[in-house]
Formats: sequence, structure tokens, C-alpha cells
Amino acid sequence: MLKKSMLYLFITILFIGLLSGCAQSSNEGEGEGDGNGGEAKTVKIGYFPNLTHIATIVALEKGYFEEAFGKDVKIETKTVANGGLFMEAMATKAIDVGTVGPGPLLNFYVKNKEYHLISGAVNGGAVLVASEGSGVEKLEDLDGKKVAIPVIGSTQDVMLRKALKDADLKAKTSGGTVDLFAAAPADTASLFIQKQVDAAATQEPWGYVLENQANGKLLLDWDEFAWGKESTNTVVAARADFLKNKELAKQYIDAHKKAVKFIQDNPEESKEVVMKHLKDLTGKELNKEEVDAAFSRLAVTTAVNEDVIQEMADISKEAGYIPSSDIKGLIDLSLVK
Repeated sequence: MLKKSMLYLFITILFIGLLSGCAQSSNEGEGEGDGNGGEAKTVKIGYFPNLTHIATIVALEKGYFEEAFGKDVKIETKTVANGGLFMEAMATKAIDVGTVGPGPLLNFYVKNKEYHLISGAVNGGAVLVASEGSGVEKLEDLDGKKVAIPVIGSTQDVMLRKALKDADLKAKTSGGTVDLFAAAPADTASLFIQKQVDAAATQEPWGYVLENQANGKLLLDWDEFAWGKESTNTVVAARADFLKNKELAKQYIDAHKKAVKFIQDNPEESKEVVMKHLKDLTGKELNKEEVDAAFSRLAVTTAVNEDVIQEMADISKEAGYIPSSDIKGLIDLSLVK
């Protein structure tokens, strides 16, 4: 009797074990996200809540990403305040793909080849403005002056260094006389009014704000600053592991291209789309005049001037931001063509 009871117990334990194994196998299959009944893939899109990221904003608002990816792909978005934070988020896989300035992107690429530039987004969109009473009338007058930039190593930092170089000037950190001062663009108007800086290299709409709310004087307009109309302000960046999924990568770029074309063909509607998006996101309504001025100082495009990107890398190396200016492999525009 005891032997029979032990046999029943053994059979019961074996049966439970088999059921458990089947359940575990089923759960493992469900989490793979392979499109065959598994959970949906997730694409994490990053961007800044400002006008130079208009292509990403329009693609989100018009549903172009949803349309391109299809119902089996979940879209998550993350907004950041500057390029350094964007790249840090990309490094920790909080962002797969999105728009960022080329400066922070190439700075990270030199140290880690896992990041790539896959399309242009916006050229221009940045200006150099002098503060009232600074005595700065032309670029050469920045000798011995303090100039605000958004972030050390930012695209505007690199553009300013290019402009200074063309005027035979250098930043103090490179043995020159011009003091570069990092400050959030939204704080620059206060710095102008308080006479704490003599000029600012900044993106729109902050250039317009400095001119109209802080009595700033436009020193170099967007088509004169650094590389002029070829100055790359914003690009599409993606992690290498995201690009391995060629279908998802192509779908992203198709949506991005569609947004760029929409903006080019419908500038007024695009402004309204961006203004609504930023108000919903930040709770603050943009001034229509500021938006109009900003749009007049940028060009939305998928094109990338690779010579400009290389010179940006050379300038970043001279500034000590990166150990090498070798960016071979950074740019891959095959999906745009």
C-alpha cells in the first residue's frame, strides 16, 4: 500500500513538473517580439521641444511614424533639453533614434562607434547676437568678450569656434581671448539685460527673442554664421542595434522624409502643428512672430554636407572635446537615397 502511494505521489510530481515546463516555454516565446504572435516591438524616439526639431514633431503629430511602423510597433517618445542629454539617453538605450545636433553626436561617436548619422533634418536655425552696450559691432570685436553658448561641445559652440577662427580669434580654452559661457538659451535674455554676457551663439527662436526682448543686435544671421546655409543644425541619429532592423530603420526614414516634404510644401500649417505640439508638451504658447522669424532662418532638409560634419569634428578635436577627428563610418545616408 505504501509503495502504491509513493508511486502515485511520484506520478503527480512528474505531471506538475511537465505542466510547469510547458508554461515556461510558452511565456518565453511570448516575450520575443518576433512578429509571430509575440509582443509588439517598441521604437523609442528622442527629440528636443524646440523649432529646430520640427521634422520629428510634424511626423509625430501627423501620424507618419504610426503609419510607417504599423500597428505592431509601439512608439515611445522622450524629450531632452540638450544634445549631451540626448546622447546619454541613447547610450543607455532610452532612445533608439531621433533628432540631435551633429556636435554631440560626433563627440560620442569618436568614443563609441555605436551611433550613426542617417539623415539631415534642419540646416541653419542658429545666429550670433551681440548684447546692447557690449561695443560689439562686428565679429572681430568679440576679442576679450564673453559669449553665451547653450552647452559646452554643442553644435552652436562648434559653430562659434568656426566663426571665431574665420576672424583669427580663439576661445580662451584654446589659448585665445574669447570667453565661452554655457547657459540655457531661455536664460540668455536675462543675461543680456543684466549685461553679464556680450553676445550669444544660439538657436531659434532665442535669437529673435534676444533681438526683440533684450535689445540685442544681430551680428551674424543664419545664412552668414559659420558655414551659412550649409551649417548643419539638426540630424537624425540612430544606434547601431536599431539600424540592424533594416525594416524599422527604413520605416523611420520614410516617415521622416514625408514630414520634411510636408513642411517644405506647407510651411504655415507646419508652424501651427509645431506651436500646438509645444504648447501641449510644455504648457507654454509660442509667440507667432517668434515662430515666423525662426522659420525664416532655417531650412528643413534630409541633405547632409559631409565636409561640414568633418570640419565640425576637426574643430571639436582642436577644442579638446574629442581625442580624434576620425569620423569614418559615422555618416550612413543609404536609407535616405
